[in-house]
Formats: sequence, structure tokens, C-alpha cells
Amino acid sequence: MAKTLELQFGTEFGKTARISVDNPKEPIDEAAVKEAMEKIIEADIFFTSSGNFAVAQGARVIERNVTEYEMN
Repeated sequence: MAKTLELQFGTEFGKTARISVDNPKEPIDEAAVKEAMEKIIEADIFFTSSGNFAVAQGARVIERNVTEYEMN
């Protein structure tokens, strides 16, 4: 099962932007995630069409099952 940690940020223009991290270390340390998100905002290195990251909105782990089929 594939897992992704999705970090959700509010932008300066009121939209939501996301960063995804594949195969996050579990269990998720909520305090560490929040601290990392705040550092990302402070670093001001990401710019989207909706503006810079302004606030940490949330984080979630997404699990998905992938079944691949070979086409011969």
C-alpha cells in the first residue's frame, strides 16, 4: 500500500497549496510536522499562482492501493 504525507498550506491570496511527501516515516509526529511546515513558510521558497505560503492548514496521510496489469 502506497502512503503519502500531504502538507496543506494556506496562501496569501486565500487558496490552498499542497506539498506531498512519499513514504513518510511512521508513526507521524504531529509536532515535528507542524514545526517543519512553519519552517517552510518562514523560508519563503515556494511561490504559487495563489501567492506565497502563509499558514499551515493541516496535514494528512493518504493511503492507496495500486494494482498494475501488464498489457501484452
